[in-house]
Amino acid sequence: MAEHTVGEVTLNYRIDGDGGEPLVCVHGVGSYLEAWSGVVARLKDRFTILTFDLRGHGKSSRVKGRYEIDDFVAETLALADRAGFATFNLAGFSLGGLIAQRLALTHLPRLRRLVLLSTVAGRTPDERERVLARLAALQAGTPADHHNASLSRWLTEDFQEKHPDTIAWLRARDAENDPDCYASAYRVLAETDFGGFLDQIRCPTLIATGEDDVGSNPRMARYMHERIPGSRLAIFPGLRHSILIEAPDVVADAIGDFLAYTEAAHE
Repeated sequence: MAEHTVGEVTLNYRIDGDGGEPLVCVHGVGSYLEAWSGVVARLKDRFTILTFDLRGHGKSSRVKGRYEIDDFVAETLALADRAGFATFNLAGFSLGGLIAQRLALTHLPRLRRLVLLSTVAGRTPDERERVLARLAALQAGTPADHHNASLSRWLTEDFQEKHPDTIAWLRARDAENDPDCYASAYRVLAETDFGGFLDQIRCPTLIATGEDDVGSNPRMARYMHERIPGSRLAIFPGLRHSILIEAPDVVADAIGDFLAYTEAAHE
């Protein structure tokens, strides 16, 4: 683990692997860099991988107040600079996928390839209403309440039954979240949508989500796929939202195959 200060925010990060390809991974709301551990373990022989705790999360600064998506983008780029990545592959999960979309729209020359996992774009009015209702419930309650209400949205019952230690670990980590920081990050997730701009993303892009993810659903994944030129689409059968936790092998294989495919296409 290491730290890097950007303005008033100190960010906790780590670098794994010494492969030829730089990869930056951005986690979701209420999470932390360790969410990528299963994916990192499977890819670190092929990539040099930067993971980090977003502002307000994990061991990074618990900054209070309103967060903007461009804060997250600037801090991601600052860490990529710190790691010596002039250009890099970028993978974002959920809120991290929105941050990745924004970075691609504002700093496209920095990107080699883009991976959008379990993320959102083109919400319908009904979907927008539901996520704003979850934001209001979160602001009125606690991250733990939100966690309990969301567990079946994130993980299959089969996984929950077979991995009680993982569920206990997730609950413990969730209990460490600062309620104000969690709500500030969740507001960005709930209120951000780049659906109308996606055709401006002109780099090789993989879009993937769980077949049974009700929030970052397959319809949204297809919406992104139709608008990002030349993108690839993967729908993971039987999975819900937390694909990094439940199926890191599936995610790592998809990222690895995508890299190999796009490398071959450019030779």
